[in-house]
Amino acid sequence: MTIGRIGFLGSGETSLAGGRIFESLARLGPSPLRIVVMETTAGFELNSQQVAGRVLEFLQTRLQNYKPTLDLIPARKKGTEFSPDNPEILKPLLTANMIFMGPGSPSYAVRQLKDTLAWDIIRARHRLGATLIFASAATISVGAWALPVYEVYKVGEDVHTKRGLDLFADYGMNLSFVPHWNNADGGIDLDTSRCFFGIERFEQWRGLLPPENIVVGLDEHSDFILDFDAPCCEVSGVSSVSVLKQNEMKIYPAGAKFSFGELGQFQPPASIEQGIRPDAWEMAVNAANVKEEVDKPSVEVLGLLDQRKSARDRKDFGASDRLRDQISALGWTVQDSKEGQILVKK
Repeated sequence: MTIGRIGFLGSGETSLAGGRIFESLARLGPSPLRIVVMETTAGFELNSQQVAGRVLEFLQTRLQNYKPTLDLIPARKKGTEFSPDNPEILKPLLTANMIFMGPGSPSYAVRQLKDTLAWDIIRARHRLGATLIFASAATISVGAWALPVYEVYKVGEDVHTKRGLDLFADYGMNLSFVPHWNNADGGIDLDTSRCFFGIERFEQWRGLLPPENIVVGLDEHSDFILDFDAPCCEVSGVSSVSVLKQNEMKIYPAGAKFSFGELGQFQPPASIEQGIRPDAWEMAVNAANVKEEVDKPSVEVLGLLDQRKSARDRKDFGASDRLRDQISALGWTVQDSKEGQILVKK
């Protein structure tokens, strides 16, 4: 079994520190690089496409030397055309070798992804070697227990527990994750560390978890990579990662490496497909076995893109919009960024 690496970011997926972890994982991963950015964590927001799109634009620029293919997956809400169970919108996941989820709501992400086709395909791709990268809300959501940040910090509910997506249950590990570990937005008047919970409420929450659960806290602009082949964990960024087990806390600064054993006893599944629904596994395996070139824009699309650039340069925005529509009809979305036009396969 070739299990892919997993990267976690405490914050700042589009910061300098975030760019470095993306580049490290791109360098270590397979080629050609096929990246998928999931919208799910921010799917409740009216601008979820823009939220995820900003990350996509950042990756297009930061990883341009790797010539990546990038796709947004608008798996926003169950029971809609943008459902995480809609196989049509999930097609890019089937051949992705780097999958990213980031900002939004942890609780919403868990509700929308739990027991879905999308989540099973993500898990299947990981077991087939794809790299997973989680930041902010997604970091919380993939743990065994999801910190109810908005419910307590914003809405004022009592401290309580919520089950997470529990990705590491696949490997016999009981892990929860807390980004923004050292947040100080509250200044001297309000403790906003522990992802805005504050130490007192965080300890209340942790006291409700089963004793075997291990909590990993990630400082802002800090990250760590889990390498299942080594096996080891490596910390990078500007600060540190904290590992809490019962009454013990160990702090690992940037540059440190520590063994998987610090996160529990790693136990791979008895069979590579164990725990994944058969249809999702078959889709992922069949797609991985297809030896065909990833879709590239046609000469026609590139020509229209060049015409659109010229139209924008002369400030003919009517022509620019018409050319965008023509490009869209050919299966591509144009995104405008500081670095220029970016083509994204629909």
